Amino acid sequence: MANLGSHRYLFVTIALVVTVIGLMTACLLFGSVDIDADVVFSILTGKDSGNEAWNIIVMHSRLPMVITAILAGSALSVSGLLLQTTFNNPLAGPSILGVSTGAGLGVAIVMLAMGGTIGGAFGESIGSYMATLLGAVVGAGVVLLILITFASIVKSSTMLLIIGILVSYLASSVISLLNSVASEQGLHSYVAWGFGNFAGVSLEQLPVFSLLILISLIASLLMIKPLNALLLGTRYAQNLGVNTHSTRIMLLIITGVLTAVVTAFCGPIGFVGLVVPHIARLALDTSEHGRLIPVTILTGAAVALLCSLLSVISPHGIIPINAITPIIGVPIIIYIIINRRRINYFN
Repeated sequence: MANLGSHRYLFVTIALVVTVIGLMTACLLFGSVDIDADVVFSILTGKDSGNEAWNIIVMHSRLPMVITAILAGSALSVSGLLLQTTFNNPLAGPSILGVSTGAGLGVAIVMLAMGGTIGGAFGESIGSYMATLLGAVVGAGVVLLILITFASIVKSSTMLLIIGILVSYLASSVISLLNSVASEQGLHSYVAWGFGNFAGVSLEQLPVFSLLILISLIASLLMIKPLNALLLGTRYAQNLGVNTHSTRIMLLIITGVLTAVVTAFCGPIGFVGLVVPHIARLALDTSEHGRLIPVTILTGAAVALLCSLLSVISPHGIIPINAITPIIGVPIIIYIIINRRRINYFN
């Protein structure tokens, strides 16, 4: 059985790597402007195409968008996986538990109440997008702190899920109040940010965005053993020498950073963090995190690239990412709920 599981893991990993490479290529080749494939590859290898507009489109728009989609999809997917393990709830996710909304509230305070803007499409000020990032981190951290507090009081994972939804509604209410008193420019920037977009991270901002996510993803890989212990239950994990309290705190910090960074730069992307961990588990037929985290990262990257590709190939203009993710995510979640009795990790 172990050998069979290894073969399955290898097959799924190879299939996902090929899929990610194919989607990366498609995202670089297709867009609102038609550029020949040989010209695109020539620009990517450092050669001048002779058309300055094409150089800018490929190097300053499509390439950063591809890298952003890969990292954002991976980050949100791992965030969902960590939350589902931490709270022992297969329906947990950054958007469901209100973490994304909390990060969005932090962004709203910076953009609407303090007059800040996001970099990339909305301005290039380093101080501006760092303030936005800080606001998102603080907002996500506050929501996670609330969830940690209630997790020690409420033992039911279902009730904790409801609390997360209520916190999300409360944060959304505050955002609506801020919208009502915001300036026209601030409101326009926030509405555009709220649609969700992988093209908002500029080439200059990409190092900061990439570094924060990569460090957090590496940190999640270092938590594989404690995560596997938590699957066996709190008492069993403690008997194995795992400090469950500090482990959960660390997992929530990683989740908060991943969610906040993506939300600050790309907007509140829904469903990816909830759905992708389930796709990875179903593909592997295991909840062992040593295999699950890498496959979740690859699956998240593939899903985000697919959404990004679908958003730019429409003949009617760019489609918001948040208009696409529910179309992919809702059928999968419905399938999982209907078949939950046959899915071991769900029970």
